[in-house]
Amino acid sequence: MAQAITLARPYARAAFEVAHAAGTLAAWSQALAFAAAVAKDPRVAGFGNDPRVLPAQLVALHLPPDVAADSPFRRFLAEMAEQRRLVLLPEVAELFEAFKRESESQLLVKVTSAMALDAAQAEQLKVSLKRRFKREIELDTRVDASLLAGVVIDTGSEVIDGSARGRLAKLASTLSH
Repeated sequence: MAQAITLARPYARAAFEVAHAAGTLAAWSQALAFAAAVAKDPRVAGFGNDPRVLPAQLVALHLPPDVAADSPFRRFLAEMAEQRRLVLLPEVAELFEAFKRESESQLLVKVTSAMALDAAQAEQLKVSLKRRFKREIELDTRVDASLLAGVVIDTGSEVIDGSARGRLAKLASTLSH
């Protein structure tokens, strides 16, 4: 995974810079999401290293139907296909989204809770996190009953573990030392 991210980073940066300069971040985001979904399909994944499949054929498989054949996105896919790097599209799309959120002063926060958060709780959490990080917050919520109670908040650079399981682990560690 780390190697794939390392290889995908320059492609994601290039895609972001082209899209940002043209003011087409949303369109590129959608196109990359489509291409990444195609790349994840096991029926397509095998074609990436097959020498019988031409790069142009690979581009045609990954190109969204509403994207023009002479578009910058098509040229981007063609470059990746020439290098046999289309398998990296899921990582490229993920990194592109991170660059996009950064440019829009947004922060993706993964919240794992013992029970599902209702709309009011999610909104209150967003307001608190916005105040703390001084950015717009996008929540990605998940439920994990093994937490027992509380939440774990992961901002990518910081993890706040307010779960009962986390507190119990911390207490056990303290008692054993």
